[in-house]
Amino acid sequence: MMDCDSDEGSLLGDTDSVHVSSSDDERSDSSDSEGFSDDDSEEDEPTLADVRAWQIEPQPTIPHPRFPFVFGNQNIPADGNALDFLNLYFDDELINIIVTETNRYALQKGDRDFPNTNAREIRVFLALVMLQGLVVKSSHWLYWSKKPLLDTPFFRECMPLKRFKALKKYLHFANSEDYNPETHPQPKLNKIYPIYQLLSNKFKTLYKLDRDVTIDESLMLYKGRLGWVQYIPLKRARFGIKFYMLCESSTGYVWSTIIYTGKGTQMDEKYKDLPAVSSKIVMSIMDPLLNKGHCLTTDNFYTSPALAELLINNRTDTYGTVKQNRKDMPPQINSKKLKKGET
Repeated sequence: MMDCDSDEGSLLGDTDSVHVSSSDDERSDSSDSEGFSDDDSEEDEPTLADVRAWQIEPQPTIPHPRFPFVFGNQNIPADGNALDFLNLYFDDELINIIVTETNRYALQKGDRDFPNTNAREIRVFLALVMLQGLVVKSSHWLYWSKKPLLDTPFFRECMPLKRFKALKKYLHFANSEDYNPETHPQPKLNKIYPIYQLLSNKFKTLYKLDRDVTIDESLMLYKGRLGWVQYIPLKRARFGIKFYMLCESSTGYVWSTIIYTGKGTQMDEKYKDLPAVSSKIVMSIMDPLLNKGHCLTTDNFYTSPALAELLINNRTDTYGTVKQNRKDMPPQINSKKLKKGET
């Protein structure tokens, strides 16, 4: 699983922040900072008018009432080991797709000498690939070397080098003959789309998120030839494929992703008319979690008054750092630099 590089906003620092909250009158009526009681009416919830009531508030201040949130039941076993958890995601359905498409692709390439693979062999192959990320060597053939300084006999015991190279050559996740760029939902991701969709659904259905979530970008190292490879100098990989990730703040669990593919990046159609790309990203990835009482943290690439209003109207709290020149920012922010402890 991938971690999300989260740059969470802070309300206590030199960085300017916007805290979307209700007015003083409504806050003083509630002493419960964790959420509303069953008797709370809609009038007690933050409204659009309250959001627009900008003011500089010295700390400490009474926290505004949070939207009610109910933690769901997990679908993963509490006492499972690492292999149990892996098999929940890489289950028989997913592995069988890889087996079928790998055998099909070898046949399409005319390699009659390629023995058909099976589920057990694909699982061993994937295990060796993951192990290569822990035992790092400069080339894959070195893992099968018998030289005393390089010897790692486990790889030879699991699979011959020749077979590993053949599987790596023909490893496939989709039927190339069925691809139609005019009808495919994600033409640029057609080679991995079936597997990506399966894994995305499993990440969402197997784990129930806590209240606090965050959205940020993550870069997967890739230096091959690809039209949408990104260069982000502040990220560890610097070059690679960019993911927009929705993660649980406390654990870093990746719940949902959007792969950046340039102009054709897939967003939810219902948010296509939003003026800011950053708002489209947030609303598309947060859509299944709206109206459930979550609290979203964003950095200054995403945060804006317009996005805050959208989230608040969908019963979702939000906070984070914000750029001073964002549209609809209050004049107090532009005319005065916030001191430490002010909101």
